[in-house]
Amino acid sequence: MSKLVQSIKEAIALSGLKDGMTVSFHHHLRNGDYVLNMVMEEIANLGIKELNVNASSLFDVHTPLLNHIENHVVTGLATDYIASGLGRAISMGVMEKPVQFRTHGGRPSDIALGRTPIDVAFIAAPTSDPMGNCSGKYGPSACGSLGYAFADAMYAKKVVVITDNLVPYPLQDWSISEDYVDYVVTVDAIGNPKGIVSGTTQITRDPVGLVMASHAAKVIEASGLLKDGFSFQTGAGGASLAAAKFLKEIMLEKGIQGSFGLGGITGYMVDMLKAGCFRSLMDVQCFDLKAVESIRSDARHQEISAMHYASPSSKSAVVDSLDVVILGATEIDTDFNVNVHTDSNGYIMGGSGGHSDTAAGAKLSMIIAPMFRARLPIVTDHVHCVSTPGQDIDVLVTQGGIAVNPRNAKLKEKLVGAGLPVLDIHELKEKTERITGKPQRLPKGDRVVAQVISRYGDLLDNIYNVPQKA
Repeated sequence: MSKLVQSIKEAIALSGLKDGMTVSFHHHLRNGDYVLNMVMEEIANLGIKELNVNASSLFDVHTPLLNHIENHVVTGLATDYIASGLGRAISMGVMEKPVQFRTHGGRPSDIALGRTPIDVAFIAAPTSDPMGNCSGKYGPSACGSLGYAFADAMYAKKVVVITDNLVPYPLQDWSISEDYVDYVVTVDAIGNPKGIVSGTTQITRDPVGLVMASHAAKVIEASGLLKDGFSFQTGAGGASLAAAKFLKEIMLEKGIQGSFGLGGITGYMVDMLKAGCFRSLMDVQCFDLKAVESIRSDARHQEISAMHYASPSSKSAVVDSLDVVILGATEIDTDFNVNVHTDSNGYIMGGSGGHSDTAAGAKLSMIIAPMFRARLPIVTDHVHCVSTPGQDIDVLVTQGGIAVNPRNAKLKEKLVGAGLPVLDIHELKEKTERITGKPQRLPKGDRVVAQVISRYGDLLDNIYNVPQKA
């Protein structure tokens, strides 16, 4: 028996895909992905229309979707993140129906609960055998963890694995097993390795970023959470990695061994694992080549699904055991609501990803961001879009001071006691505006172009179109 079929076109036909159905994709190949565009082109050629696309994230490489939207091949989009190429067009009103934004935990939760059923899942697999046992750890297009594809494989009515590295049955060390897979297709290439992962992820050398990173590490130290068994997640940005560097130095100096590092794993987190700062890494997505190599070769580096990572409807999720998370922001308001969906002009250029999942689960959720970008203050009266509710944010760290959410008075006492530069968030806003001036708030349109769905499945906020100048 073999599940191999000759082409993507044949797999689509065998799947029974029809007008109005939902197809899904994962984003582990990121800006190197070929699969979404290949599949959608074949779907369009077959004359299938009015589809919903449920993708864990969408990048600039996926801008050909705009043609399919204009031709009504695609009429609905659900995702956790949209890069600026697609995002700008959506903000200008290219779609008739609002995009639905979910979180990295909310997406698999809603799939599992049947709120967003998937008819056909197309899974890009760097390695597969003829029966569909597949992995992201091996092959020329290796991306590491396939964490965001598990829910698609488990709950879609039909599952198509697309690979450029077919190996004899059975594949050893598979991630997704054959009992979920209907068809397997081989292609020349599922992606461009240069776009899948970066060779290195660099710690910032910017003095402003280093000041913020130093403050962030000292906040964690003063919080009382930095002790044996400590758990931690940070992003791949330069300042976040610098904060991890300062934290590593403190942990090694004090002989602290944490329990786990979490999230999208970078080479720097791998270095912390090897240095003994953590007992294990829990990895839903690899961000660079060192992380891919580590998850392939080190048993302490564990692949987890998005459900295991952050689903609020799972029996348990790792985010609920998280001590500290470092997050970014495009805006934060005086109620500590955070925007990571739009830029300061209201154009879509991101999404929550795991932002609000980890903020809700962690004991200490920290935003690290400069006081201003392009002379636009980070702190505003009201964010353009609430991506993460202020009730889940504990502290904002900038180069000009640290603002603590009034909901966490004990943390403020600890930081003041440690001699850190704590300011009221209104003071920080005024301090910034003395440098930048007070920006004029731009008008928003009258049409909802995207809905921000909370990790629990309810509507958190609406994103409106950006009015175009005559």
